[in-house]
Amino acid sequence: MIGIVASSFNSLITKNLLEGAESVLKKNGLSYEIYFVNGSFEIPIMIKLLSKLKKFDGFIAIGCIIKGETEHDKYIAKALIYGIMKLSLELEIPITFGIITAKDITQALDRAGGKYGNKGEESARALISILENLKK
Repeated sequence: MIGIVASSFNSLITKNLLEGAESVLKKNGLSYEIYFVNGSFEIPIMIKLLSKLKKFDGFIAIGCIIKGETEHDKYIAKALIYGIMKLSLELEIPITFGIITAKDITQALDRAGGKYGNKGEESARALISILENLKK
């Protein structure tokens, strides 16, 4: 069972990322459950709480952080990246990073199904690869 934790913030983008991840998981016959949090900052705590259920083989984090008028995006992104990596190592559960950090909405859309692919799909494929390697 795969857990997907997706941010509702910037839903125009995260919806596309989520659909991409779901598509890959379905094509590979994997079951999953989706949990929503308000923003990307809340993703690590949700994953930690869900890991206590002991039913997930791995997680996909879905979110989008877009640069605003301040440096806020950098602080959120740094904390998020650190939080997810720390959790993955502590819990010994793979967590893949389907989170876009973009300078504007156009750049985000390009990475959520646009000209640079879909980071949600890539994240799901990365998780599948890790899980397959663990089976060996």
